[in-house]
Amino acid sequence: MLTLIIIILGISFILYTLLGGADFGAGIVEIFAGKREEATISKAIAPVWEANHVWLILAVVILFTAFPLVYASLSWVLHIPLMMVLLGIIMRGTAFTFRHYDVHQGRSHRYYNFLFHLSSFITPVFLGMILGSMILGRISFDPTRGFYQMFIAPWLNWFCLIMGAFTACLFSYLASVFLVGETIVERERLRYVTFAKRSMIVTMILGLLVFIVAEAAGHHLMRTFLHSTPSIIMLITAFLFCPIIWHFLNKEKNKTAYLRIGAGIQVTAILLGWFYIQFPVIVEVKDAGELTFYNTQAPAATLEQLFIALIVGLVLVVPGFVFLFKVFKIRSA
Repeated sequence: MLTLIIIILGISFILYTLLGGADFGAGIVEIFAGKREEATISKAIAPVWEANHVWLILAVVILFTAFPLVYASLSWVLHIPLMMVLLGIIMRGTAFTFRHYDVHQGRSHRYYNFLFHLSSFITPVFLGMILGSMILGRISFDPTRGFYQMFIAPWLNWFCLIMGAFTACLFSYLASVFLVGETIVERERLRYVTFAKRSMIVTMILGLLVFIVAEAAGHHLMRTFLHSTPSIIMLITAFLFCPIIWHFLNKEKNKTAYLRIGAGIQVTAILLGWFYIQFPVIVEVKDAGELTFYNTQAPAATLEQLFIALIVGLVLVVPGFVFLFKVFKIRSA
C-alpha cells in the first residue's frame, strides 16, 4: 500500500511538471515573444491552467497525510521559498484571469501582464530552489544555528540557484514545444520553433552545471548518478530524443503530437532519473541522516484511508481530465 501511494505521488509530481510546468513556461516564453504572441498563449492555457494545479494539490495532500514529518519539516525550514511559490501561483492566476477576461484593456492591462510574467518566472525558480535544498543536505533542525543558517542558507546558494534556473528553462522548453501546435500563423510558429531549440540547448547546459556546482558544493551528485544504471538509461533516453525533436521542429509542417509526446518523454525521463538517484530519500538533513519514505510514514490506518480516498478521487478526476484535454487540446492538435 505504501509503495502504491509513493507511485501515485511520483505520478502527480510528473504530471504537474509536464502540465503545470508548461503553463508557467508559457509565461516565460511570452516575456521574450512579446505582446504579439499574447493572444495565442492566453488562448492555449486558458482552458487548462487551473485544472493542472490538481496534481500539485494531490501531491501536497499525499505529503502531509502520508509523510507528515516531511511536510512539517519542509514547511518550517523552507517557509520563505514555499511562501514565494504560493504567492507566485496566486499572483499569476489572478493576473492571468484579469488580463484574459477583462472587457477593457486599458493601462491596467500592462500591470496584469507584468505580474503574469514576473510570477511565471519566479515560481518555477523557487520550485527548483526548494528541490535543490531537499537534495543538497544543508537543511538543519538545530535552532541554535541561527536564523540565517536555518532558514536562508539551505536554499540560498549556488546549487539551488542553478536548480531554479534549470527548472525555469525546462518549463519554458516544454511550453515552447507545446505552443508550436497552438498557432496557425507561420511567423508565430517559427518563433516558437526557434525558442524551443534555444531553450533545449540552454536546458542541457544548465543540467550539466547542476552536476558541476553540486560537486563544488560537496554533494557528489555525479558519483551517485554514475552508480545508478536506471538513471544513466533515463538520461541517455532524454538525450536521444533531442535530435528527434529537433528533426520535427525543422519540418515545415510540424507533427504536433510527436513533438509533445517527445518532449513529455524527455522530461519524464529526467524526473525518473532523479527519482532513481534519490529514492527512498525525500530530504537530506545536515548531520542528522535522512528523511525517507520509510522512516517518516504515517500509521498504517492513516495510509489505508488515504489510499482509499486516492483511488476514489482518481476514478472521479482522471476521466474528467481526459475529457478536458480531448475537447481543448487533442482535437486542436
